[in-house]
Amino acid sequence: MLALPLRLGAHWPAVQKPLISTSTRWFVFPYPRNVSLNGNGPRDHFDRNVSRIPANSTSLTGKTNDFVSVSLPKDSPLFGLEDLLVSFILGKKRATEVSHLVWKSVVQKGDTVIDATCGNGHDTLAMLKMVADESCKGSVYGLDIQEAALQITSSLLEESVSPSEKELVKLFSKCHSKMDEVLPKDTSVRLVAFNLGYLPGGDKTIITESETTLRALEVAKTIMVPEGLISLVVYVGHPGGWEELKTIRDFVSKLSVEKWICYEFQTVDRSWSPILIFLFKKC
Repeated sequence: MLALPLRLGAHWPAVQKPLISTSTRWFVFPYPRNVSLNGNGPRDHFDRNVSRIPANSTSLTGKTNDFVSVSLPKDSPLFGLEDLLVSFILGKKRATEVSHLVWKSVVQKGDTVIDATCGNGHDTLAMLKMVADESCKGSVYGLDIQEAALQITSSLLEESVSPSEKELVKLFSKCHSKMDEVLPKDTSVRLVAFNLGYLPGGDKTIITESETTLRALEVAKTIMVPEGLISLVVYVGHPGGWEELKTIRDFVSKLSVEKWICYEFQTVDRSWSPILIFLFKKC
């Protein structure tokens, strides 16, 4: 079993010893029993294969010198990023900023990656900078069902990178559930990223949906290389958001313990804030 050491601020309830997970791979973080996860009331247990890190902001921020320090095992794919993750939990880092830094720990030059929901193109651009090498290898596949999103993404790339780099990006007006249709046969992917919800600044009635997101996750699972990553930023403050999150959690709960390491993070006391989910493929 793996224990996760915690060093907590003065206002945090006393922890006599690290809470040990019931699995050989999930790192469970203690939290006060009265904390409401995702606005759905108290929760006294964790799903068998997701590490969630909620906390009580009063406990963490009551004094300026309060702190939370998390230590992950060296074999954790997030080892070395603990301070970054705690900053997100405390509301000091944005979800996209954290996601990009986690991607950098996984993605290599020349890799093939997928932006399953292009949106305004910022994730696509970040991916391109990670995979493009001096010989202009590497591939980014971007999908979105809205032409407006693809146009915005294309314009951002034109403004931000050279023509030769932009050629490494292929954009498709397709649902994220059909990502396998745009990949060459037998292509292996290092990263698939989802930013779920609606297009920022766009029509809020056009949203990602549970059914197609589930199909997209099933596809992503099959095309992922060992040590690859499925990354999700899940927005829940719109109709259908909580249902989509539940669908994702159900999907994660069925992943093989031997093949996947999964984490979930949420900002404290902000039930409508985006939720970060990272699914690392082990082998």
